[in-house]
Amino acid sequence: MEERSLRITGADTNFFNKITNTLTRMLIPTKIGINGMFIAMKRNAMLKAYEIYAKENEQGNSDEAEKKFDSAYTAYLEALDKHIMDSIYKKVKNGVASEFEKNAMSKYYEVTSLKEKEYTEYKYRKQKYLIELDWDGIRTNAKEKILQKYTSFYLYKMDALYKAILKNYSIKLADGTNIYDSTKEWIYTKIFYTLEEYVQSILSLKIEKYPEEFKGIETEYERFQGFTVGKLDTRDIIEKNMILLRISRKLFTHSIPLIVAEHCYEKMLKDARTLLQDTKIANKRERAYSMLITLIEDFYTKLLSTKVYWEDLEEREKFKKIWDKYQKNLALKETNFVEYVKQKEVLFIKEDLKKLHNTKVDYTKLEKYYKRKLVDYGAIREIKNSFKSSGKYKGAIKEIINEVHV
Repeated sequence: MEERSLRITGADTNFFNKITNTLTRMLIPTKIGINGMFIAMKRNAMLKAYEIYAKENEQGNSDEAEKKFDSAYTAYLEALDKHIMDSIYKKVKNGVASEFEKNAMSKYYEVTSLKEKEYTEYKYRKQKYLIELDWDGIRTNAKEKILQKYTSFYLYKMDALYKAILKNYSIKLADGTNIYDSTKEWIYTKIFYTLEEYVQSILSLKIEKYPEEFKGIETEYERFQGFTVGKLDTRDIIEKNMILLRISRKLFTHSIPLIVAEHCYEKMLKDARTLLQDTKIANKRERAYSMLITLIEDFYTKLLSTKVYWEDLEEREKFKKIWDKYQKNLALKETNFVEYVKQKEVLFIKEDLKKLHNTKVDYTKLEKYYKRKLVDYGAIREIKNSFKSSGKYKGAIKEIINEVHV
């Protein structure tokens, strides 16, 4: 009909242009077309059901309300999905889509590509994608009343979806039976990527809306913000992930249980050791060293100190001895801060040196660096042996004694 109207000549073009524009909005639905109205109806019904459910849930009697909310929520998602296929897809196919619509379609294909191999992740990621798509439009165009209602629903549902996604990754990471994914590298990447996504899009909104509830996290959030601008090097990425893991210990204790958080810390420690060993520029090496010491301290204070169940009782006893030394050294923090820092570093270096011997990675250069630090701190003594070789004198550390202290 649109094509035929354009071919008519000798007629009132303004009149036919108006008809053409109207038909275009109906035949290729947009936000102001049929799909837009249908989404608005389903959204309003869903928000109403959510308000009732939230109120009933506070009173501990929400079974029936939850069923109605789930039903309205499903219908709402179906309307959003239909909008993508009926409207955005057609626009992209016809070459008339905006950049936003092209990106939306690209992300849609990215999510649906998970369906065959990672169905659980697909299930949660698709819901998250559809809600985010509508959220972008609501923030820009909706009235204040609708925005407030949707924000409450948005924070509730997105919180649940992120927890479900992270729990799915945790299950995969803790699964020791999957030989194919033995390295698990991609899961670590996804965990940290998802945590970063949550902090940027959800936690930031929560802190803005409920500042009193997140006072304990505000400091870490502010530190994280420092890593959201500019180009990040390897040290920055590790430090950023360390902050994300700290936040996760407060917000995702069930979705990222202690054993999985321990794996994540061990992965970061491995990356930090490799960085320190491979860094050749002196000032960058010292910054990498400082970051590694902070990471080791985090590992002991924020994770191992909270560990209740230990499979290896011998490891628990070793930790207790380290923890006692760490606690005693804390007494120096107020009276002699320089000595406190020195003793803390000596303690962590010695313990990390022991762990280096139990890995398959060649940490020879890192061991030398650590031992040089211990010599400089006076924690161990160095016996130098000079000998003549090919007419030249070479100095070498022949033996490091006082191993009892290490």
